[in-house]
Amino acid sequence: MQVKAYSKYARISPKKAREVSRILPGRKAGEAASLLKYIPRKAARLLAKTLQSAMANAENNNNLNADDLFISEAIVEEGPALKRFRPTARGSAHPYKKRMSHIRITLSDEV
Repeated sequence: MQVKAYSKYARISPKKAREVSRILPGRKAGEAASLLKYIPRKAARLLAKTLQSAMANAENNNNLNADDLFISEAIVEEGPALKRFRPTARGSAHPYKKRMSHIRITLSDEV
């Protein structure tokens, strides 16, 4: 049985979020939630929120015990990017992107 949760349009670069999401697959859901609590990064807060949502989906929609579930995948995909410009010397401008992420966490009852 697999249970999924999504967080779309999270205002963090996918590269930064993937650094934290790499530690999650293969761990028990409760263990991963407590681990994310002590990582001092914005990505950890966003992933923890999505993980709590997946655990709630498992309990409320599928009548599963969330503590018995494992994280089968924690995927951070690239969302849309806001295109902005920064003023530079002599009246010119340099473009840059404010990137967004789509976070997907899948829980399953087998490792």
